[in-house]
Amino acid sequence: MSINVGDSAPDFSLPGKNGKPVHLKAILKEKPVVLYFYPKDDTPGCTKEACSFRDAYQEFQEAGAAVIGVSADSVESHQKFSQNHQLPFELLSDRNNQVRKLYGVPATFGLLPGRVTYVIDQSGTVRHLFNSQLNIKGHIENALTVLKSL
Repeated sequence: MSINVGDSAPDFSLPGKNGKPVHLKAILKEKPVVLYFYPKDDTPGCTKEACSFRDAYQEFQEAGAAVIGVSADSVESHQKFSQNHQLPFELLSDRNNQVRKLYGVPATFGLLPGRVTYVIDQSGTVRHLFNSQLNIKGHIENALTVLKSL
């Protein structure tokens, strides 16, 4: 199964970096969501991506959106990653990759968990997706462009 532009974003609940469950639909009641899946905390590409979202966080707030990162790392790993890099947004722990599978996020070369960003409007519709393991800036720039057009 793969989620595409125009599809309804599947709802889910995962533990956040404080261990408490975060529900997608609850956030969508308040604002659009930039949901990004990434391979692993504290790896070079993932750190660059998270810090790029952090550096553009004010722009995401001005666009009225929540930013949420998802990986299979533990809550404890997310806490350290978030503290070490001063990440102001939520990181969710998808330990069994259930949500990754629900969204159909592909693996790169069949091995490395994929890097995909979704922009979901308040109605729960996927308005944009960007899939690139290497074009880190594209995830942030494309998401902001789409949000500003909503």
